[in-house]
Amino acid sequence: MDERGLGQQIQSMRKAAGLTQQALCQKANISFSTLTKIERGAIKAPSIFTIQSVAQALELSLDALLGNAGASRAASRVLHKTKSGISFVYFDVNDCLVRFYQRAFAHIAQDYDVPADVVETAHWHYTDDTCRGRISLEDFNKAMAQRMGVEGSVDWASYYLEAAEGNEDMHQLVRWAAERYRVGLLTNVMPGILGQLRQLGKVPNVAYDAIIDSSEIGMIKPELAIFQHAQVEAGVPPEEILFIDDTKSNLTAAETLGWHVVQFDYANPVESVEKIRSMLEPAA
Repeated sequence: MDERGLGQQIQSMRKAAGLTQQALCQKANISFSTLTKIERGAIKAPSIFTIQSVAQALELSLDALLGNAGASRAASRVLHKTKSGISFVYFDVNDCLVRFYQRAFAHIAQDYDVPADVVETAHWHYTDDTCRGRISLEDFNKAMAQRMGVEGSVDWASYYLEAAEGNEDMHQLVRWAAERYRVGLLTNVMPGILGQLRQLGKVPNVAYDAIIDSSEIGMIKPELAIFQHAQVEAGVPPEEILFIDDTKSNLTAAETLGWHVVQFDYANPVESVEKIRSMLEPAA
């Protein structure tokens, strides 16, 4: 395996484990710059001791890390297409795979004695830049507190992770789909939060074929660029992709590329899951 292939393999295994680059560096006891260079293929001959540390941090054998684990998993599945030609499914996270995260606003309001609408306004003021990775989560917490008129910072991630609940109906659908199709996540999310959601079991921890984390690639939905990036990562023609999201503008953007789309109604999750599953019935 050449340096580019090794870097891509490590990145794929890291994302499949739900780890950010920072988290993997801490577990493997390597520097952030070393890991980023390895993932980019910029180090031609990384130390075997470094690669072994990465493998141990990912809870993989060295052979499993150096081999094509993703291809082996795909080979073990019997992959299908639907009658309409769908072979890859992208799932949104907020208000699809997790719900009720908005309760965090009320909890913050109560703890800081600030009106809930002030908390929500402060949050949304900085959300896009943070989901693009332009603002760190630490700086977001400070900016949110300042806009709320309170001292210090607000630990948004803790409030969010406590309030968010996994949507078990959708989780079952993800697990079912992952056995039959290639699947991925396509989400606007702040740095590090997606990995924590997976570790907590609030997002299904299946071996995704692609993970499009807005904070890692510097793009957010509904910008067309993020869907173009996701299409490349999926590795299939646009007419073979189904995108599930709760927001109409995001679905409209995906449709312009020729994707199949379906709007998830978080107020009626059972009916939405039934609709999606019927769309994903394999062709005979």
